[in-house]
Amino acid sequence: MQRLLTREHDELLRRERALLEGLRVHLARLDAPEADQELLKRSLQQLEELFLLVVVGEFNAGKTAFLNALLGGKMLPEGVTPTTSEIYVVRYGDELRQEANGDDYHTIRAPVEWLHELNLVDTPGTNAVIQRHQEITEHFIPRSDLVLFVTSVERPFTESERLFLERIREWGKKIVVIINKIDLVQNEQELQEVVDYVARNARSLLNLSPEIFPISSRQALQAKLAAREQGVPISGELWEASRFGPLERYILNTLDAGERLRLKFENPLGVAARLLKQYSEQIDLRQEVLKGDFHTLDVIDEQLEAYQVDMRRDFKYQSSRVDNVLYEMAERGDRFFDEMLRIGRIFDLVNGEKVRAEFERQVVADTSQQIERHVSDLIDWMVERDYRQWHDVIDYLNRRATQHAEQMVGQVGSEFEFNRQNMLASVGRDAQRVIEGYDREAESRKLAQEVQRAIIQTAAVQVGALGLGALLVALLQTTLLDITGVLGASAVAALGLYVLPYRRSKIKLNLRDNINDLRAQLDAALQRQFDKELGDSVQRLREAIAPYTRFVRVEREKLERLETDLQEAQTEVRSLHAMTESLAPPPKPEA
Repeated sequence: MQRLLTREHDELLRRERALLEGLRVHLARLDAPEADQELLKRSLQQLEELFLLVVVGEFNAGKTAFLNALLGGKMLPEGVTPTTSEIYVVRYGDELRQEANGDDYHTIRAPVEWLHELNLVDTPGTNAVIQRHQEITEHFIPRSDLVLFVTSVERPFTESERLFLERIREWGKKIVVIINKIDLVQNEQELQEVVDYVARNARSLLNLSPEIFPISSRQALQAKLAAREQGVPISGELWEASRFGPLERYILNTLDAGERLRLKFENPLGVAARLLKQYSEQIDLRQEVLKGDFHTLDVIDEQLEAYQVDMRRDFKYQSSRVDNVLYEMAERGDRFFDEMLRIGRIFDLVNGEKVRAEFERQVVADTSQQIERHVSDLIDWMVERDYRQWHDVIDYLNRRATQHAEQMVGQVGSEFEFNRQNMLASVGRDAQRVIEGYDREAESRKLAQEVQRAIIQTAAVQVGALGLGALLVALLQTTLLDITGVLGASAVAALGLYVLPYRRSKIKLNLRDNINDLRAQLDAALQRQFDKELGDSVQRLREAIAPYTRFVRVEREKLERLETDLQEAQTEVRSLHAMTESLAPPPKPEA
């Protein structure tokens, strides 16, 4: 083809090659099937090949008979049944011979001069009973530069032909319609009705009015063979009745080198436009899926935020039960000192050990056990809520994983959905293992140890105690010392009138201060440990779904870039299409 190219043609060829190469890269990033990649590869190769004219139509419409008439002899075998149909590519050769290229694919070499400029393809019928034949036919359609669609005057525009034309239309091919076997109609009016019927259906289906040629291949071939035998030019009633002349002139003369070159440039643009449309729709589908995935991640974020808000609110209620125990202890202390620190109990006050024992029995009582029990309940509550939150998030993710599975299969049919489903399944499996290995008793013991350690580090550094009971006694030592040292202050009378009321008020205030200090220290330790555990829980959940989160974000960024790339490619296709429409014919080569 290079000998036909001007500088304008060369620029167009360069841009088309760049377009197709770029599109191959984009399709690879979209995990396109090998067939589509191969299609682009063939389109690139085709730019360097001869003009390819492909003949399609139903079996028994007379495709092979038409080609034999065009070639001027019975060079292709005319099958009797669809089972004998083959693909035949007709190329120039010094002598007539057949070359086998495979079980369904043959090359015919024919000494026909105009085959120097173009190749012909004879395909099986669109209604062939062997699916392989139809697949091969559809394999050649994207490669064609011009499609000759042969229908029969007996059964024009059948349903299988309509469906096949729709596929051809998707590839943006130029189509010429041939109505064969016109020698079977009774009169001109009947023929015109068939032509009008085909024209209406073609316009409706293709949104354009293709060239339509009514012919009789049988009469045309008879006329050519008779003329050859007699050694005279083709003419006579049989030739005129065949109406083959206008079609032959169209193929061999109207489709001159310039028009064939224009169609040659148009062909890859049709392939590119179809693939761009197909994969732009796939990007839209994937983005719609990812939109749902982002919504899923947003919902999980909202759940985790609400979970933290609820936990902090409920924690105040849970921790208030510890405060209540200490408030009750303070109330018992007030009552104890009111009863103990009075003149009538003066001899009891002398016995410090007795006072201490009574204080511990009546005031301290089982405070440490109650606090430990409430702290244990608080820990169990935290562990249970953490466990439940894991379940809720993972269940939600698993529902998302299966929500679009059925509708996506076959629509996208690519590595995208495969990777996405695997990612969701992997995240779900990892999270499920966490849940299944979640020993709530062990978690509670572990958390209890950390809480106790936090309390001791915060409130009892100065005491070598490991239990809350020892901590309580240590914090109340000054109160007990005040009680046992009361009698050394003055005489009994003075004690009753002045010292005891003063001491009682001071001791009660001191007890309240110590209990408030203890409550503040316990609250701070519990709050600090609660915040740490809550933060760790949320972080573990976020880390569990992090692979899914990364996949969704990376895919969105990739699709946004690809969407831009495909839009630019579509713009380039439109630009190149406009260039081919206004393409000046190449200069004729010198004789």
